[in-house]
Amino acid sequence: MLPSLTELDATVFVIAADPLQRHDLVRSLDAASLPVEGFATVDALLRARRPSDAGCILLDVDLPGPRGLAGQEMILRAGFEQPLIVLTGFGEVAVAVRALQRGAFDLIEKPYAEHQLLASLEQALAVDGSYRCQARERVAFLGRLGRLTPREREVMAMIVLGKANKVVAHELGISEKTVETHRARVMEKLAVGSLAELVRLETLHGAA
Repeated sequence: MLPSLTELDATVFVIAADPLQRHDLVRSLDAASLPVEGFATVDALLRARRPSDAGCILLDVDLPGPRGLAGQEMILRAGFEQPLIVLTGFGEVAVAVRALQRGAFDLIEKPYAEHQLLASLEQALAVDGSYRCQARERVAFLGRLGRLTPREREVMAMIVLGKANKVVAHELGISEKTVETHRARVMEKLAVGSLAELVRLETLHGAA
């Protein structure tokens, strides 16, 4: 059971042309308490879901060779960035390499152990959840950043470089007390509790 994953409001999108295979996959994942939706084709997924939907994609490749990865190409062209796991029964090294080079999160060969598939899905959903958390954090941080005055932005850009207040004061031609005031306002407006947190956010989001 993976109850923590359901809290992410994420879904495993299963694409399998074979109805029996699709039914078995959906039933297996549902039994593991994973929210899951099944689709017969990539087109069906693209019509029903949005690139922004949380989750991961499990693509059952039913054709050997490069043609079997046409579905992956369609998903990428449509702007879907959810982690993609390719499920294949052909075991071709060239296909595996190409799928991974094109950004597949994992490639699993049939027959597979159920715990192997579930472990891969768990990792994919965790990665997707982490990515979306960072995206939300970035939007919130950039929104707060817009509240800074031009001078506060200047002070912030210098303090995240590790410059001392007296150095900032000298370079900007203002008093050290004024720098301290601007620094305090930056921390308050950005809702950060420490310089380390501010540096982390600026480094992660490239905002300064």
